[in-house]
Amino acid sequence: MIEWIAWSSRLVDVVAQGLLVLMALPIALTLVRLLKGPSVADRFVALDMLSGIAVACAALVMLVTGRREFLDVGLGLAIFGFVGTCALAAFLERRAHRR
Repeated sequence: MIEWIAWSSRLVDVVAQGLLVLMALPIALTLVRLLKGPSVADRFVALDMLSGIAVACAALVMLVTGRREFLDVGLGLAIFGFVGTCALAAFLERRAHRR
């Protein structure tokens, strides 16, 4: 039983580390959309997606390192991402009504 637990723990570590490496692709694509994006709405969606990716990365780092502080970091990122999304949505709505 102990061998199974050790093996599965190692498997989770390897998979989480692989996923952290794979997260570079969506981060890069999202940054391209954030910087280039043809409209403000595209940049807004990219910023929201980037905050979600950051939360996922914080969760993966927590799995790899075993430190629970990264759970708090992920929660903080999620809260700031949500508040930022609400603020930018209100800004875009006011901007649309002015035109």
